[in-house]
Amino acid sequence: MEQLCYLALSCLLVIVVLYGLLELHYFLRMCVCVVLARFVKRRCHILDATTVNGLCLTNDVDTLLYHMNNARYFRELDFARVDFYERSSLYRTITGMGGSVFQGAATIRYRRFIRPFHRFKIVSRIVYWDDQSLFMEHRFLRPSDKFVHCIAICRQRVIDVSMDAVMAELLPRTASDHFRPTERERHVAPVSGASLQPMGAAGGISNPAMDQSSLAENGHAAAAAAAAAATTPTATVTALGHCAKLKPSLPPDLSKWIEYNDMSSKNLRSGC
Repeated sequence: MEQLCYLALSCLLVIVVLYGLLELHYFLRMCVCVVLARFVKRRCHILDATTVNGLCLTNDVDTLLYHMNNARYFRELDFARVDFYERSSLYRTITGMGGSVFQGAATIRYRRFIRPFHRFKIVSRIVYWDDQSLFMEHRFLRPSDKFVHCIAICRQRVIDVSMDAVMAELLPRTASDHFRPTERERHVAPVSGASLQPMGAAGGISNPAMDQSSLAENGHAAAAAAAAAATTPTATVTALGHCAKLKPSLPPDLSKWIEYNDMSSKNLRSGC
């Protein structure tokens, strides 16, 4: 009996230490989120919106114990992104093409706070992408009446792979045909080179051409990109053309935010 007591106390001590050194429930919830998204929830198209549920608990509130802490909103976005990545096969496609993805920037607009022990939903969707980045919108909604508590925009940077190529791989997949290209999409006529110009020219991004230091910062090698462009197969060109047709237009507010981020990056590189 005494040994059982020592064993129980040891387990309790280990749990306390883990909670002190690590946010254990965060990692446990992340594991549950991945399992549900990969094996339980249905797959979705890359342009579909996904929804995850949340609950404001005592460890989420601020010092006044009145509403969810502002920093917790970004933490909740981790679960929303993982759910979207898994269900849309976005992360597997990026890593399968030899690339990786990380958070590059984020902005959030708070509208009304979330009180303790109140439920909320996070609706996530892609609003735009360019060759190096993916832009996602996340809305915190009240389940009862769909009231928007806040809106967050996140910029996901991809390195060692083109985001246009990733989207060209994912866009033909649909839920109705088990994520396989349709016959019409398989026989799309090759498009001209003019229609494959970067969206900065046709989509409205006010970014100048990125210099060598910017390319290096984002994990892209100019020489490798030029060599890849020279050897792009016809099938890839066709897929990119189809991708350009389905690409959403750049929202004006997002364009301003991209411009600000580019100016901030240049200031950092110049030592400001």
